[in-house]
Amino acid sequence: MTETLTLRQAAPVRWAKVVDHTRCIGCHACSTACKSENQVPLGVHRTYVKYVDVGRFPHARRAFQVTRCNQCAEPPCVETCPTAAMHQRPDGIVDFDKRVCIGCKACIAACPYDAIFINPEDGSAEKCNFCAHRLDIGLEPACVVVCPTEAILVGDLNDGTSRVSETVGRDIVAVRRPEKETRPKLFYKGAHQATLDPIAARRPPGGIFLWSEQGSVPHQVTSGHPGMPNNAAAAVLAYDVPHRAPWDFRVSLYTWTKGIAAGAWLVPALLLLAGFLAPGSPLWAWAAPLVAGAFLAATGVLLVADLDHPERFHMVLTRPQWRSWLARGGVIISAYGAVLALHFLASWLDDGGGPRRAAMTIALLAGLPLAALSAVYTAWLFAQAKARDLWQSPVLPPQLQLQALLAGSSALVPVAGFVQPDAVYALTLVAAGATLLHLLLVAGEATMTHGTAHARLAAWEMASGRYALFFRSGIALQALGAAVLLVAPGPLGAVLVLAGLFAFEHAFVQAAQSVPLA
Repeated sequence: MTETLTLRQAAPVRWAKVVDHTRCIGCHACSTACKSENQVPLGVHRTYVKYVDVGRFPHARRAFQVTRCNQCAEPPCVETCPTAAMHQRPDGIVDFDKRVCIGCKACIAACPYDAIFINPEDGSAEKCNFCAHRLDIGLEPACVVVCPTEAILVGDLNDGTSRVSETVGRDIVAVRRPEKETRPKLFYKGAHQATLDPIAARRPPGGIFLWSEQGSVPHQVTSGHPGMPNNAAAAVLAYDVPHRAPWDFRVSLYTWTKGIAAGAWLVPALLLLAGFLAPGSPLWAWAAPLVAGAFLAATGVLLVADLDHPERFHMVLTRPQWRSWLARGGVIISAYGAVLALHFLASWLDDGGGPRRAAMTIALLAGLPLAALSAVYTAWLFAQAKARDLWQSPVLPPQLQLQALLAGSSALVPVAGFVQPDAVYALTLVAAGATLLHLLLVAGEATMTHGTAHARLAAWEMASGRYALFFRSGIALQALGAAVLLVAPGPLGAVLVLAGLFAFEHAFVQAAQSVPLA
């Protein structure tokens, strides 16, 4: 018995928080104290209080939800951060280091609770960190100290005598989005389902909220459902803080340019192996690595331009956090770029010499897996964004591979018309065939029932809602381009296919981010 007690006493601290909504009065004291304690700028919040009006007159009441970081035991933001700026302390607190944050916003895309934001004053990711600086010196977080009704409790889950441990073990508590398997350590007591589920309540007409108006600001997401709420009870959103979607058109464009960069080399390599191109043909010898390298450079520029700290981009390679597919992708792209450079330089060597053949062989053997990985690694990067249900699709890797084949072959069609006209027909067949297969996958994505309400809402936003114009025009342009390629092989059909692919990519990337999470 003594040994058991000693082991229990030696157990590490495991901080957790309980928000008791049977006590919360929606006074915003916690939000104000948090801003003051942590010097949070205007327009962003580490914590805030959401209001939802439930029921109908005369039987109506206002329900509150205190929204903040859920301090997950399995935090997806930590896994996806490429530089370990988001990290988990030994006591379980998920903290951040602004000195190494590159502002990639991968943590924001990954968080199922929309608890992370980019500080507009320093460009680094930030969120509630339990006021770790106060806990470390024996003080409670600022929100706990200031709450007038003791609705916020903080304590050690491993301490059976703490109020938090007693409440979690004795009372009925809930966590948000347990299906994400993040094991949150923020527990809600007495919270209404219409507040815990971000799409359970209706948005008020006209965008008129309590104390504020929230119109259709570009790239902004507000809680509530635009149409039929995910709740049979009458519930109307009364007050909320809108959030910006993390990744804008630059990420949509990056997936497009990366697909071209991968496919523009991969397609000629496959045609070479199949016997449709000769090793000395100009399309393979220098045009393919040149086109692929140009679009890979554009991809790199877009990646860096999307960062809030572009000057720190080197940290992805110099201090990578290897669980992050953003870090892995940086290495893959860099290695692929080196292979393209080797291939292009080898094309200028003496045509009959052994060094040229050796360099081309090395480039071919190393380039095949790297080109394929460059095309598809984004599927795993998107999969790490656990917040975005539309991206959690097992068909995304083959879909991205098909996109690379159709994009690369289409981009090479006008180039081959100048440097090697006899290769245009083979490229046309690849482009048209890959486009038709891609459209079949997209048709399945748009028409099949998705597994979660968030995925269904995102698919609706893509096909029928906010991004319907991009989605439908993208499908139409791809279908028209494939038909033109088959009837009259040439640059017109290739341009139509590429334009349609970008429109679809933009709809797919942005629609997944249009579903409210908080």
